[in-house]
Amino acid sequence: MNNKKTPVPEYFGGQALLEGVMMQGTQGYAMAVRTPGGRIVYKQTHRRKLTDRIPLLKLPLLRGIVAFCESMYIGFGTLTWSAFQSGEEEEEQMSWKEMAVAIVGALLLTILFFVILPVCLASFSLQYVGPFGRSLLEGLIRIGLFLAYVLAISRLPDIARVFQYHGAEHKTINAWEAGLPLTVSNIKRQSRLNCRCGTSFIFMSLLLMIIVFTFIGNYNPVQRILTKIVAMPLVMGIAYEVFRLPLKYPNNPIIRVLTAPGLWLQKITTKEPTAAQIEVAMASLLLVPAFPGAAKNTLPHTLIS
Repeated sequence: MNNKKTPVPEYFGGQALLEGVMMQGTQGYAMAVRTPGGRIVYKQTHRRKLTDRIPLLKLPLLRGIVAFCESMYIGFGTLTWSAFQSGEEEEEQMSWKEMAVAIVGALLLTILFFVILPVCLASFSLQYVGPFGRSLLEGLIRIGLFLAYVLAISRLPDIARVFQYHGAEHKTINAWEAGLPLTVSNIKRQSRLNCRCGTSFIFMSLLLMIIVFTFIGNYNPVQRILTKIVAMPLVMGIAYEVFRLPLKYPNNPIIRVLTAPGLWLQKITTKEPTAAQIEVAMASLLLVPAFPGAAKNTLPHTLIS
């Protein structure tokens, strides 16, 4: 077993948008979107992560919760901007109140489908399989609902295009981390899978829920629901720490086993991108504030902010 620890360099992440891609680093993030007219428009935002501004938030477990909240906030804002640029929305930017309502609404739906519904569906099994079996069944129902949701939306044409931009995002980051010049041909040859994908993080959280929630106790359904809602930040914190392990131990076989389910899921949530979509992802990465490869690579087109 190779347990050699590999130094973790600065790394970049991203998110697929409507007809575009957002990429981010430690100094901020950039969005690039293909307009209906064929231009690539972009927006740069200089923003230090909250954990860099408040070092106390870098503590294990806590940093995972902070990272999740930040990603939710940035994710909704960038999706709104991309929707406007791609011609899907009339308003360019949500107000902070609208953003808060959208985030709370998303969290409530998550709790409804991935906490309340599995608990209610699995409650009948307690007398047959006991507390452990009930927790396992809850977890399997939760994973089944998530996979059904992903498969269902993957059939929608608009979502299929988002999944192509998701693939373009991963391929571009993989090309950069491989030390290759950022060209369409180099990026095209890369894998569309990436172990740091947010999809993998979600799936890792679902798997860890089975383990953590097994120790919740033999309560009635209402108590179980409330306890699990309270415990969800702990699950996210643990999932984030596991999620970071491939950065430090990329060749460890145990880590590869842990990350394998998330990579399998990415075969659904990413699709092969076109050259035009790769150009958008490449432009987004090159425009990330303080991106070290910006001077060595050329933007695919003249961009309009």
